[in-house]
Amino acid sequence: MKRSKISIIGAGNVGATTAHWAAAAELGDIVLLDIPQTEDMPKGKALDLFESSPIFGFDARVTGTNDYADTSGSDVVVITAGIPRKPGMSRDDLLATNAKIVGSVAAEVAKASPDAIIIVVSNPLDAMVQRAFQVSGFDRRRVIGQAGVLDTARYRSFIAAELDVSVEDVQAMLLGGHGDTMVPLLSCATVGGIPVTNLIKPERLAEIVQRTRDGGAEIVKLLKTGSAYYAPAAATAQMVEAIVKDKRRLIPCAVLCEKEYNVGGFCVGVPVILGKNGVERIIEIPLNAEEDAAFRNSVDAVKSLVDTMKKLV
Repeated sequence: MKRSKISIIGAGNVGATTAHWAAAAELGDIVLLDIPQTEDMPKGKALDLFESSPIFGFDARVTGTNDYADTSGSDVVVITAGIPRKPGMSRDDLLATNAKIVGSVAAEVAKASPDAIIIVVSNPLDAMVQRAFQVSGFDRRRVIGQAGVLDTARYRSFIAAELDVSVEDVQAMLLGGHGDTMVPLLSCATVGGIPVTNLIKPERLAEIVQRTRDGGAEIVKLLKTGSAYYAPAAATAQMVEAIVKDKRRLIPCAVLCEKEYNVGGFCVGVPVILGKNGVERIIEIPLNAEEDAAFRNSVDAVKSLVDTMKKLV
């Protein structure tokens, strides 16, 4: 059977760790690309990772490059390129620089791999998905943002730690933009099928929800010289797996919503079925009044970000 080809654009911490997770899970052959100014750095990381394959017993070719020609014919392309968030910097501060970077990458990907599915990881996430969608010219089902998988993982881990239970028994869902306005849905959070609202007091649950919203900033503050990469990379690898194995996972991803949720043409996080064609279907779930108001607020924040981006690029 022909292996899937997975190209990762950006060989920094998130990109290289995504390559690690994907290779170890034998999701396909990996191409790790970074800009020419990095010279042999992606080649070195790729070779180092490939040399670990006999130890962990995974069969996947891992190569590094500065040339988009080596990514030609990719099945999935992950875009992690962009400057990382630093202490005191909001995702919005990254907007102008990363919009130009992601736009340039999307144009190259469209030429080299016109049939690929793009997963965007660069921040500010929702605006970068919009940018990649506009520049690539791809169908909206094939341009997807990784945010909800990461955010729900943080949410689930905090709930599991609070209750001292297995993370495997905690299920959750979030909507909206990736950032301060994300909307963790209390109505969809369960532990072993039991509503989390039956297990955690409202005031404590509100603190956990806020910690989820601040999840990225908390790690930036702790690291001081960088941003999160283990969990973002694991979340990205899970999305890659859903696509290359056609697992049809029901997970939250950022995708262009038109009539869905009455968003009107912006990329925001919503529940989707993720499979071999990318977004197989957007799932619309009923929201109560409080959830709907929070979601509208989050969508408005994304719209404002996209409007600002249009003026900068």
